[in-house]
Amino acid sequence: MRSNPTMLLMCVWLTACTLGPDFVPPRTAAVTHYNHGKDPKETLTVAGQSQRFEAGTAPVDRWWKLYHSSELDAVVDAGLTNNPTLEASRASLRLSRDNLQAGYGIFYPQVSANAGAERQKYSPAHIGSPAPGSIFNLITLSASVSYALDVFGGEHRLIENLQSQVDEQHAVVEGAYLVLTGNIVNTAIAMAAYHDEIAETEQLIEMQKGAIAITAKQFKAGIIPYATLLSLKNQLASLEATLPPLQQKLTQSEHLLATLAGYSPSEWLPPEMSIKMLDLPEKLPLSLPSELVRQRPDILAAEAGLHGASANIGVAAAAQFPSFSLNASFGQNSTSMTKLLGHNSNFWSIGPNVAAPLFDGGTLAARKQGALDAYQQSLALYRQTVINAFAQVADTLNALENDAQTQVAALESLKLSEEALHLAQVNNQAGTVNYLQVLAANMQHHQAKIIYLQAQAQRLQDTTALFVTLGGDWKNTTRSNLH
Repeated sequence: MRSNPTMLLMCVWLTACTLGPDFVPPRTAAVTHYNHGKDPKETLTVAGQSQRFEAGTAPVDRWWKLYHSSELDAVVDAGLTNNPTLEASRASLRLSRDNLQAGYGIFYPQVSANAGAERQKYSPAHIGSPAPGSIFNLITLSASVSYALDVFGGEHRLIENLQSQVDEQHAVVEGAYLVLTGNIVNTAIAMAAYHDEIAETEQLIEMQKGAIAITAKQFKAGIIPYATLLSLKNQLASLEATLPPLQQKLTQSEHLLATLAGYSPSEWLPPEMSIKMLDLPEKLPLSLPSELVRQRPDILAAEAGLHGASANIGVAAAAQFPSFSLNASFGQNSTSMTKLLGHNSNFWSIGPNVAAPLFDGGTLAARKQGALDAYQQSLALYRQTVINAFAQVADTLNALENDAQTQVAALESLKLSEEALHLAQVNNQAGTVNYLQVLAANMQHHQAKIIYLQAQAQRLQDTTALFVTLGGDWKNTTRSNLH
C-alpha cells in the first residue's frame, strides 16, 4: 500500500465517516391539553346549537365546506387557483428542489472536455537556452475526470441541508394554503356580516325618518315640544353617520376577497353573501398537542430550519479535515491537424489529490462554533414556535366558549326586544300606546338584531381561527397542488 497511492486512498474511502450530529426531531413538552387544567368539551347551546370539541381528531379535508355555502366554496376555489402569492410559494418550492437535484451532482464524477487552437511564439530563454524563438500553431484536444471522495461526510451534510430547505419550503407552501384559505373564509364572513348590518341599519334609518315625520306633525299641532323632535333628528343623524363606515368596510372586504382570489377589484366581484347563508360547524376537531407539532406548517418549517442548522455543523466540522479526490486527464496536441491524432501527440495523467488546511488563523474553528450557535438559536426558535402554537389553540378554544356566552346574551336580548315589539303592536291596536312607541320598540328590535348578527359573525370567525391554528387540512388539500 505504501507504493500504491490509489490503494491507500481506497482504504481511506472505506473507513470514511460522516461528521456532525445525526438530526433527531426535538422532543416537545409532555402536555396533553392546551389550557391550564383541562380543555373544554363543548360550548353553551345557542338556538339549539352547540359546538363540540372532538379531542384527538385531526382537521377535516377542505374544512371550509363545513359552512355549507356554495358561494364561499367558489371564492376559496378561485383563490387556490389564481392567488399570485400562492404561486410564488410553489415556485420557491420548485427552486429548492432544483437546488437539491443540482447538489446531488457532487456524488458523480465530473467530466469535462476542451478543444482549442492557438498560434504562439516559444522562447527557449526561460530554460536558459540561447536558441532563437519559434512561432508555431498548437492544436489541443483534452478531457478530464475528477471525483471527490466525501471521506468526512461534508458533502453528505451539505445535501442534507439542501433537503431540509426543500422540507422548509414545502411547509411554507402548506402554510400559504392555510393562511390563504383562512383569510378568504374570514373575509367572506366579515363581508356577509357587513352586508346584513347595512340592511338592518338602513331599515332603522327608514323607521327613524317615519318617527320624525309623525313627530313633526305632532309638534305643529302643539301636542309635543320641539325638544322631542330635535332629539329624534339627532338620533337619525347618528344612525346615518354609521352607514358610510359600514359601506366602506363592505367595499374593503369585497376588494380584499378579489385580491385573495387573484384579481384586481375592477376585474372581479365576489358573490353577495349573508350570515344566514353560512352554517355554524358543530363538530370541531381538537388535535392533541403531540399531533399538532406534526401538522402545523409553521412548526414543520421551524423543524426543517433546525435540521438544516444541524447539517451545517457537519459541513463546518468536515471543512477542518483534509479533502480527497481522484483526478485523471487525457489529451492530444500537435502543431498540425494531420498529426493531432498520432500516438506521439497524446498526453495523460492520473492520480489522487489531497488538500488539507494547516493554518487558517482560527477561521474554520470559529465557523464550526458559529454553526453550533446557529443550531442553538434554531432550537430556541423552534421551541418558541411550538409554545406560540399551543397558546393560539388555547386562546381560540376560550374565544369560542366566550363567543357562545355572548351569543346567548345577544339572543336573549333579541327575544326580549321581539316580545316588547309584539306587545307594543298589540297595545297600539288596543289604543293604549301611540305609533311612536311602536316605532321605538321596532328600532330597539333592529338594534338587538345587529348585536346578535355581530355575535354570530364573531363566532364563525373564531371557528375559522380554530381550523387555522390546528394546521388546517394541508395533508389532504395541498399535496396535489404543490407542483
